[in-house]
Amino acid sequence: MDHLVDAEKRAGELRQMIAQARGVYYRPEGDAAEPLYSDAQYDAAVRELRDLEARFPQLISPDSPTQTVEEPLADRGEVAATESGGGVGEAGGASAFAPVVHGERMLSLEDVFDFDEVAAWGERVGATTLTAEPKIDGLAVSITYENGVLVQAATRGDGRVGEDVTAQARTIANLPASLAGGPHPAHVEVRGEVYIPVAEFEQFNAARAAAGEKTFMNPRNAAAGSLRQKDAAQTAKRPLRFLAHGVGALRLETAGDDAAFAPPPTQSGWYALLAAWGLPTIPGTRVVSGSAGALDYIRELGEERALLPFLIDGVVLKVDGLAEQEELGLTSRTPRWAVAYKYPPQEVHTRLLDIAVDVGRTGRVTPYGVMEPVLVDGSMVARATLHNGFEVARKDVRIGDTVVLRKAGDVIPEILGPVERARTGHEVVFVMPTNCPACGAVLAPTNEGEKDLRCPNVALCPAQLRGRVEHLASRGALDVEGLGEEGARALTNPDANRQDAVDALLRGGALWIDREAHYLRAPEGVDPADWDVAERTAAAHALLDRLAPVQAAPLTSEAGIFHLTPEDLRQVRIFRPAVGKGAGENDVAWVRAFWTTPSAPRKDGSVAKPSELSKSAAALLANLAAARTKELWRFLVALSIRHVGPVAAHALAARFGSLAAIEESIALHDLVELADVEGVGPIIAASLRDWLATERGQQIIAAWREAGVELADAPLAESEEAAPQTLAGLTIVATGALQGYTRDSIGATIALHGGKAASSVSKKTDYVLAGEKAGSKLTKAQTLGVRVIDEDEFEVLRSGGTLD
Repeated sequence: MDHLVDAEKRAGELRQMIAQARGVYYRPEGDAAEPLYSDAQYDAAVRELRDLEARFPQLISPDSPTQTVEEPLADRGEVAATESGGGVGEAGGASAFAPVVHGERMLSLEDVFDFDEVAAWGERVGATTLTAEPKIDGLAVSITYENGVLVQAATRGDGRVGEDVTAQARTIANLPASLAGGPHPAHVEVRGEVYIPVAEFEQFNAARAAAGEKTFMNPRNAAAGSLRQKDAAQTAKRPLRFLAHGVGALRLETAGDDAAFAPPPTQSGWYALLAAWGLPTIPGTRVVSGSAGALDYIRELGEERALLPFLIDGVVLKVDGLAEQEELGLTSRTPRWAVAYKYPPQEVHTRLLDIAVDVGRTGRVTPYGVMEPVLVDGSMVARATLHNGFEVARKDVRIGDTVVLRKAGDVIPEILGPVERARTGHEVVFVMPTNCPACGAVLAPTNEGEKDLRCPNVALCPAQLRGRVEHLASRGALDVEGLGEEGARALTNPDANRQDAVDALLRGGALWIDREAHYLRAPEGVDPADWDVAERTAAAHALLDRLAPVQAAPLTSEAGIFHLTPEDLRQVRIFRPAVGKGAGENDVAWVRAFWTTPSAPRKDGSVAKPSELSKSAAALLANLAAARTKELWRFLVALSIRHVGPVAAHALAARFGSLAAIEESIALHDLVELADVEGVGPIIAASLRDWLATERGQQIIAAWREAGVELADAPLAESEEAAPQTLAGLTIVATGALQGYTRDSIGATIALHGGKAASSVSKKTDYVLAGEKAGSKLTKAQTLGVRVIDEDEFEVLRSGGTLD
């Protein structure tokens, strides 16, 4: 991939997949209608995105998985949805659990994906004795015992600060409240995984389905959600188990007359001691000899993987000797003495139910396969990209085919092709639409010879507008909590799922409005079995038009985003699957998106609890108000100007300080000054100029300014101006996930102290600051002989010190 346009397109696909994968873990108890991706697909997409960003630094986004410190997907719990209305979910992101500072950081592990990488790691550490253990696919926790008594349990969180789940953890059947044997240390943090055994997960899910409750997508999601139930009594009803795999902070003093506690000198010794204390440890853990022994273990466990009582996604290898571990030390996020080998995922067969198309915020129309959900490595996949119409034709994939779904490492979920021998002759050839499914505009390529079709109706296409509003609120732009995909759709196209209501009525389901169910009835004197399909469909539309009339969207352009009021949101309703007492499987509800549902009316027509703005919607409006004063670079990204990503936005904001100054530069010098800014260049400069010249662009800018958006950065405070120039003359490239900085803040810190924050490594680079999963920039630094430093060494430089 040698061209910026192709790279940008691919990066967008990867970010969309990664955002979707992360988003699923925030959903309450999973949702079978949502596509999911396996961890291996997620890891592969992040790796590919990292490589693209290394080759094209202007694509780097501050919320990219390569730039942010994120909890592992398995450590994300469920978030309760609102029950009193507010269809867009809770905003604000406040946790219901108290924060817990870990006595010792809960580090991530470096991932490796093939045997050569395992051997290379073994050569680096030089250890002859290793422990090898199954990598449990669960929720990482830390259990603190003081003098042998459980006093606290916490989730991993960001590695430094987790959430207090002590009451919930006490309900786990195999987690002892007091340790057996002795002596015990005065304080020890036992690290491990909370999980649900596969067999018990299936029974638990079956019981939920029989009770009409939502089922979980996989044991890992169920374990994470169960441990984060606010009510510990609810956690107690779920079949959680615990397995220990190490220790964190340790204080050796003992209480009373106990004999002195002496910690074991090896990792395997700790495992034996934890088991003697009554803590369950990971079955199958073994001491092996070097890389050769580790690889034999990986092969053996891989063959038995399907028979294990719990889900695993790999093997964890650790240097057994604790003194050797201490000598090898840590990076900012990972121990050098441990590594996680990830098993390659498999290819599976499933039925292709349909091929649909999605319209993105730039108008690009992408076909995707809708499949019978298939379970792979503990995750369900229900859709996969087909890239474009040429690719569908090349693969000869047809609706109704049995298809091969690739779960391998270099792409997001992808349909490889059909199983031709399984064809029945009833399969349907897919034809790309000629008109936009969202607005009806005629589709066409932007440039001659381009394979992608785009909707040219930039201003009025609701699908593009929804995408732009969602992008505007993303963490890489204005970071407006509470405004995700569903909220953006409710604001821009609340009737988007209207056809779902028609289908529900035609299936015999009900349309629920508040607490009343409405059914499609055959005309008097007409036998329902003889009712003509066309007439039934027309009657369904008529019923909807009468009971749930088409609405005007609160937003017809992102220009109005900062002008929204509670009254604008009062009447907005959306269609979604019906849930709750009396709702059937085929039912759909027309619910208030931003206001609560009033209580049932009394006989006199009054209500005890009228509808009011939901807490989530109130928080959303407050977050939008607060966003008016955010940094200029965020607004430049939020405008969805093609090619203008965070790197270019930062550079432009630093050079000009305000949008007015950018506009003045264009008026006086056209592209000369803009294109001369490092990280911008002529393509990005021309795209920015052309966008600002459009009527739509001018309307958005004018509306935002009218709403109080300053579109300018405040001058540096005196303290900032006086920051010691300890990095003057140094060119530093930051790469990977850093513990103490975001992608943006590390660049700002380097510049604040007089250094140059470069985006690519060259012989002129003085230092490469490498965090977790640093990737190709780290490799290039090692090739060129550029010194690589960690965060601790960077802090020495920033403070005015020197490195040996």
